[in-house]
Amino acid sequence: MANFDTIRLEKGLYGSGSFTAALESIDPSENYRGTELEGLDAYQRQLKRFDIHVSGAASDPVEKFFKTSDSAALFPEYVARAVRQGMEEADVLPKIVASVTNIDSLDYRSITSVPSDDDKSLKDVAQGAVIPQTTVKTQENLVKLNKRGRMLVASYEAIRFQRLDLFTVTLRQIGAYIAKQQLADAVNVLVNGDGNGNAAAATACAASGTLTYADLISLWNDLDPYEMNVLIANPADAVKMLNLAEFKDSHAGLNFHATGKMITPIGAELIKSACTASGSIIGLDRRCALEMVKAGDVLTEYDKLIDRQLERAAITSIAGFAKIFTDASRVLSV
Repeated sequence: MANFDTIRLEKGLYGSGSFTAALESIDPSENYRGTELEGLDAYQRQLKRFDIHVSGAASDPVEKFFKTSDSAALFPEYVARAVRQGMEEADVLPKIVASVTNIDSLDYRSITSVPSDDDKSLKDVAQGAVIPQTTVKTQENLVKLNKRGRMLVASYEAIRFQRLDLFTVTLRQIGAYIAKQQLADAVNVLVNGDGNGNAAAATACAASGTLTYADLISLWNDLDPYEMNVLIANPADAVKMLNLAEFKDSHAGLNFHATGKMITPIGAELIKSACTASGSIIGLDRRCALEMVKAGDVLTEYDKLIDRQLERAAITSIAGFAKIFTDASRVLSV
């Protein structure tokens, strides 16, 4: 077995896409069961090898990564992990995505099923009778993948003495920006469809420009037989919603004051996001409305981060969205 402190680290380990996976193939974590290194992955063992502390008050300066050529190879993975952490902290996609599909190409065609009202009701099948069918087919058009990211521009001389703990905050913010833009992509697909003629149907308010609780009930009812378990609203529309008398129910208020989580009297989770157009409230069934398609993980220009010590390097994530069941999402036009 390879010993973690004798592994030769180089840029080629990033060639397969996942630096940690490449390290794990050389230095499997299972070999460390029952040792003091149990619980660390292959990358974390390399940080321990070079005594690099990336978090906490005693974190090392950025230049610690560049003491040797081997330790410098760890820097792009540190950047990717910090950005990914920021994406996860700011990410609300798990609350609206039913399925995540990872692909290793830029071409992907999703599947769909468009059941009629008759298909949605499972009737008794008499002996010898034909069993009702549910047709699943591939979509006509490919899923549109969007490359979202930021260019990291920094002078090594300016940040070499900065603590990694502080630098991580900046990288996490980059991740938050990427997550916000991906949410905007998801909302766009929920409302306008994924290019396969599956835009969300609309429910109109009884009085244009005025939101009432009855309008939300209409949205909830129109989504049947799907369950409306998520509402996505622009901040201005969320304020209108929360000011409705029905939203001031004592039990709902206690939960909001205690946890900060906004709930609705109809049981749906309310997500406030500027990604939603003003005057449009989206109701959906998160169990079957949306598929997220990812082409790899967070990508960094590792060669620039290693050879040029920051200077200018892109950090990106490629993802797209597809609707699964067209009528599992609906828009309330305020």
